[in-house]
Amino acid sequence: MKLLLDENLSDRIIGQILDLYPGSTHVKSEGMIQCDDAEIWAFAKQRGYAIVSKDSDFHQRSLVFRHPPKLVFLRVGNCPTSQIIAVLRSSYPLMSAFDSEPSASVLIL
Repeated sequence: MKLLLDENLSDRIIGQILDLYPGSTHVKSEGMIQCDDAEIWAFAKQRGYAIVSKDSDFHQRSLVFRHPPKLVFLRVGNCPTSQIIAVLRSSYPLMSAFDSEPSASVLIL
């Protein structure tokens, strides 16, 4: 499962999760900082990424447009980057099952 991290998450997360989620990237690395949600959605859809975000706008978009792309919606509030990394790493089995489920659009962690 390739992840595209939204700008509301630190780009430092990528280096800590690539062993589990190879090919993952951050919108900053793709030159997409301050792009609107529709552009990020289209980019993820075209390139086979699942979007990871804490932004409720993406959650709303996933409810309206379904998938692809899939959405991992982080409901962790304001927390340190280390906690986001821990959530993504500990949720690997759940995220793998989510990725394999063709009808699943959003995973809330």
